[in-house]
Amino acid sequence: MKGQTKNVWVLVLFLLAGVVLGGFIGSLFADVPALSWLTYGNKFGLTSPLVLDIGVLTLQFAITIRFTIAGIIGIFVAFMVYRKL
Repeated sequence: MKGQTKNVWVLVLFLLAGVVLGGFIGSLFADVPALSWLTYGNKFGLTSPLVLDIGVLTLQFAITIRFTIAGIIGIFVAFMVYRKL
């Protein structure tokens, strides 16, 4: 059981790396006309932060998730690399 948990964390790490690298590659090629389709996607989440002000402490919470074609390709490639290991 312990080995399976470790593999799940490795998978999560690979998928996060795939999303980050895919997003980076998509933003890198955004200005190239033939590859601009990589940046096509949707963004959703809290655009204006939620603010909790209790006098002494102020907390702000905001989260935005952006899915692009490049990010999805990055997830797919990361999953395939994980399966090969």
